[in-house]
Amino acid sequence: MKKLSKIYLALVMLFFYIPIFVLVVFSFNVSKSHSVFSGFTFDWYIKLFHNEMIMTSLLHTIIVAVAASIAATVLGTAAAIGISKMKKLPKMLVMQGTNIPIINPEIVTGVSLMLLFVFFAARMNFEFGFITLIIAHITFDVPYVILNIMPKFRQMNPNIYEAAQDLGCNPISAFFKVILPEIMPGVVSGFLMSFTFSLDDFVISYFTSGATSQTLPITIYSMTRRKVSPEINALSTIIFIVVLIVLIAKNIIERRSAAKRGVR
Repeated sequence: MKKLSKIYLALVMLFFYIPIFVLVVFSFNVSKSHSVFSGFTFDWYIKLFHNEMIMTSLLHTIIVAVAASIAATVLGTAAAIGISKMKKLPKMLVMQGTNIPIINPEIVTGVSLMLLFVFFAARMNFEFGFITLIIAHITFDVPYVILNIMPKFRQMNPNIYEAAQDLGCNPISAFFKVILPEIMPGVVSGFLMSFTFSLDDFVISYFTSGATSQTLPITIYSMTRRKVSPEINALSTIIFIVVLIVLIAKNIIERRSAAKRGVR
């Protein structure tokens, strides 16, 4: 039975990663063929970094991802603190509400945000652009931050905040010296997850971006309408490596946090 489970797991992993492996291999292909490997080259990576449209879209994506992730981390941390102080029934209801954006189809979120921005744009005379894009990304990032931080509050001693105040800390210093270090692994994990989701989001960005705020996924989509260039393979390889590094960093942080709790 164990052998069958291992074989099944291996097949699943192959199904997930063989397409990515093929993409990475053909990003180094001399020719534009997607079926015959003619030779090894870095030309497509060089051409990628000389492509002004892609580089501009990459800059837009990074700006949006960083801004939205920082704002979502601050808002999500504040929300998690408030939720942790609630009683059982209100806490359950609020947590169910925060989980809705996670399980809700992205196209529903994207269309609803687009309609909301259109409503306000008609009355406040503003256009779709970085502001609408960042607000949209914050909207779907905040629940992931809350989801990462709430377990840290459950693991923490509920009396530690009062104990810090009894020992002379004021409420603000008690938070920064006692509470924040305890929940920091969750805060960092929430930030990294928000950054990752913002980096590769397409559906919501497609409905809420403007003509001057195209993100990288939208640019890639517009390029795939024509003949697919190997530059897209090179770009996708770089994105995959960046996301992989972020996920590895997230797992390292979680393991170190777990190890510290084990020592305690």
